[in-house]
Amino acid sequence: MHIELTALPGVKAVLRNRWWQFVLTLTTLAVFILAIVSGSVGTPVGSRNFAIVFVWILWWALLILLAVPFLGRAWCSICPIPAPGEWAQRGAILKPPVSNRARPLRRWAARWRNIWLQNAMFLLVALFSIVILTQPAVTSLVLLALLLLAIGVSLVYERRTFCRYLCPVGGFIGLYAQLSPLELRVKDTSICATHAEKLCYTGSAQGYGCPWMVFPAALKVNTNCGLCMECLRTCSLDNIAVNIRPIGDDLQRIGIGRMDEAYKAFIMLGSALVYVFVLLGPWGWLKRLAYSVGTLPWLGYALGFLLVLLVALPGLFALAVWLGNHLAKARGSLRRSFVTYAYSLIPLSLSAWIAFTLAFVFANLSYVWGVISDPLGVGWNLLGTADWGWQPYLTSLTPYLVSLVLMIGLVWSANHVAYLARQQLSPARALRQALPVIGYCLVYTLTLMGVLIL
Repeated sequence: MHIELTALPGVKAVLRNRWWQFVLTLTTLAVFILAIVSGSVGTPVGSRNFAIVFVWILWWALLILLAVPFLGRAWCSICPIPAPGEWAQRGAILKPPVSNRARPLRRWAARWRNIWLQNAMFLLVALFSIVILTQPAVTSLVLLALLLLAIGVSLVYERRTFCRYLCPVGGFIGLYAQLSPLELRVKDTSICATHAEKLCYTGSAQGYGCPWMVFPAALKVNTNCGLCMECLRTCSLDNIAVNIRPIGDDLQRIGIGRMDEAYKAFIMLGSALVYVFVLLGPWGWLKRLAYSVGTLPWLGYALGFLLVLLVALPGLFALAVWLGNHLAKARGSLRRSFVTYAYSLIPLSLSAWIAFTLAFVFANLSYVWGVISDPLGVGWNLLGTADWGWQPYLTSLTPYLVSLVLMIGLVWSANHVAYLARQQLSPARALRQALPVIGYCLVYTLTLMGVLIL
């Protein structure tokens, strides 16, 4: 069942208006710049620095616990990173010109029109994550590098090429947006087929052509829709709708899938696992290894990190898929089955990130109050909260919340594995096909629980 939000009184007028989006983007940009400044000139103590506390505790919690599960790629519509480059590229901020740009910009190379580079960039950030999460100067450098890269790409390549093919955050948000109950779709694809102008893609005086280089009529899943609302503003036939739909609806529409997206699932699955072990586990030596960047022990940690994410987890999954195929006497290539069933891991990996975030954020959220009063850590007390001490929250409830989240992810993924098997095989053979993959999900879940709860 789908509910069209844009059919409700006033909703479409609000979404078509540019001011709310501009104000929110300007606000996030101001916070982003403050994080860069505070990280570079403020206190080096991470728990007292705005860059660390607001980016890696508050923003991350809001993103993983609220924005991504419920709103999909809505964060991308107000993200500060591409905004300055996009404004420079367009030559406008609020009022779009009739044509997008007098001088054509380059198209991204066809062989890189996938998320392999996004995967690599996320891996790079994740590999140095312990240092980034604890040293304000490093966080500032990373944020500044992303901002400058986005601006540079926007001045050379068309539309939101950075967001679509490079942004490490956009890659995993796109993956998890497939689970979101929020979607943007055309109401009637036959109307688009007979409409020659295609203003939703080319742009008009009312809005820009799709910044994400997506023709809305071809949009089947949320992965590459940034919910910027430009197509809603430009469509002259009132054929664009924003809907509430059943959660995980996209998983039923993916089909065979793509290897780059399959590997993104393993990268996210593995990163959550490593973060839980390093940041929340009782092994201090492991945290010291992750922190000692550039040393020989750290090279061992880096190699182990990459082996877990890129070899061990995909390899064990491939073994589970092969075993399922063998038990069910299923035909077809292992590669095709591997990619198809990898999408079943999306709910499991999102639940892993939510569980990690709950445990991490509840333990560290109280740092926010001090930083609000003293963002640079230089002795200010703007709101009278600078002296508030550290206090973990909901410590008695956290194990139960974490368990519940992980069990929901496990059941969701297991149900999708069974659904995929039933699409191809008889019930008895489908069960044999699904069991090894479900076992893989179960072992992963129990491993996380063992660290987070026991």
